Amino acid sequence: MSLRSADRLGGRAAIAGIGATEFSKDSGRSELRLAVEAVRAALDDAGLTPADVDGMVTFTMDTNPEITVAQACGMGELSFFSRVHYGGGAACATVLQAALAVATGMAEVVVCYRAFNERSGRRFGAGVQHREPSAEGVALGWVLPSGLLTPASWVAMAAQRYLHAYGLTPEAFGHVAVVDRTYAATNPAAYFHGRPITLADHAASRWIVEPLRLLDCCQETDGGQALVVTSPERARNLPHPPAVIAAAAQGAGRGQEQMTGFYRDDLSGLPETGVVARQVWRTSGLGPSDIDVGILYDHFTPFVLMQLEEFGFCGKGEAADFVAEERLPINTHGGQLGEAYLHGMNGIAEAVRQLRGTAANQIPGASRTLVTAGTGVPTSGLILTADG
Repeated sequence: MSLRSADRLGGRAAIAGIGATEFSKDSGRSELRLAVEAVRAALDDAGLTPADVDGMVTFTMDTNPEITVAQACGMGELSFFSRVHYGGGAACATVLQAALAVATGMAEVVVCYRAFNERSGRRFGAGVQHREPSAEGVALGWVLPSGLLTPASWVAMAAQRYLHAYGLTPEAFGHVAVVDRTYAATNPAAYFHGRPITLADHAASRWIVEPLRLLDCCQETDGGQALVVTSPERARNLPHPPAVIAAAAQGAGRGQEQMTGFYRDDLSGLPETGVVARQVWRTSGLGPSDIDVGILYDHFTPFVLMQLEEFGFCGKGEAADFVAEERLPINTHGGQLGEAYLHGMNGIAEAVRQLRGTAANQIPGASRTLVTAGTGVPTSGLILTADG
């Protein structure tokens, strides 16, 4: 059973620095070097040095251990280091763990990071090549023999059910792709800078796994992204206005699996996202109408629609129209479809830029942002607000 009351974390930590490498298809350097470059860039942005850092958080999937990155960056003693599981579902949870450490006094300055050569190295889209035996992996044993070997094939099952449940066609997913690529086209950091698409382009792109087309699937990217979390009080004395963590939550649904929860009660929704939504709304005291910008994890377009519905921005089956009518600015950096696939960490950075007023596609007056992490897996989310 998930929490039924607001927690006490909101407002007790803030993001004070963001930094990234370039986003490419062939970085030409090690994943450790990418991590170090991103971490140093984030510290420079925050006006801090490696010696100021006493905490580190990353993903279990990252090949760069916290201690190794700390050593390579020239950091000193650490009092907190941690990792979060479940791939892209960990993105916002890295900030949650950092905020918990800061709020409880376990650390004063915590760096969250993610770095990989996901295009030139191991490509997640290649599917399951080899997996060590584990209790968690048992669920895959039920679907791999049927040919469901890739993330796209797993998501296609839920996407097909979503279309059937609400009488929609695959064009519904195209609205997300078009919006993302429209923003990416005017973001110089985006891989698809200068290359918007239309609904016709979406419909003409090749099938990957029906009902998903090529333009429904996120990129494969080389790069690194890092964030610096500290107390709001300390952040106010640093170069940039703090992005206050008004709420942060993790969520796993009943019968949760990693991408293959095909036997849950409703395959046309994302129960894990519902858990996160209820908690961040409770803790922040905000609701959908209060959000100025939504940064929604877009590894695949159908799950963006389901997230909008789980968070209550619109009714079930109504998200495609919601996106088409641009009722909420979403993925103003271009998302993982248009900017880069950094397991959602670049989306958190975009939310910070919106609050600072420095985004390439700045939304005037943006003061409250919602950020979500990978879905179909145990997930996480954040509400970030401008200070004061």
